[in-house]
Amino acid sequence: MGNDLTELLDRVRLGEEHASVEIIRRYESAVRVAVRTRLTDPRLRRQFDSLDVCQSVLASFFFRLTAGAYDLRAPEQLLALLRKMAQNKLGARTRDQFRHRRNVGRLSEVAVEEVRVASAEPEPSRQVSTQELLDRALGMMSPEIRAIAVRRMDGELWPRIARAMGGTPDARRKQFERAVTPIADTLNVHANER
Repeated sequence: MGNDLTELLDRVRLGEEHASVEIIRRYESAVRVAVRTRLTDPRLRRQFDSLDVCQSVLASFFFRLTAGAYDLRAPEQLLALLRKMAQNKLGARTRDQFRHRRNVGRLSEVAVEEVRVASAEPEPSRQVSTQELLDRALGMMSPEIRAIAVRRMDGELWPRIARAMGGTPDARRKQFERAVTPIADTLNVHANER
């Protein structure tokens, strides 16, 4: 099963849409359950639902996977990662509702037509062109981070990257993750605004 996952993720990295659809088929319901179990405030559920958060999680996952951020070997690792991403995305959206001083309590006074409902758009794999998104991300990276991204997209593992560029594998991985996270968040916001 682990080899099946590795092959599937490699196909996603190569831009094969059927592989992306298979990832969604296998893991979307688990991500949505992870969101639903934590999305208990009815006022927040009127603002967004598990599908909204799930689409955001999967879009971020596909972007980061394509950029080479993950070394996943087993389905359990992927599931744990997606659940953690869902928890983080939900937490960020919840904080955002209150940070912008939005009064989620007033939503009960808003007409039903004004309440935002779950998006009916297609899955993240069809919503955003992976190559376009990747090109935009690479353009936002510093030359050093871009070099790491290119090596990861070529399938290089962290030990080899560290030998070639200096440092330790763990330090290079963390450096890359710290650099990619704000880029992914920025691109995810822009993709959701379309």
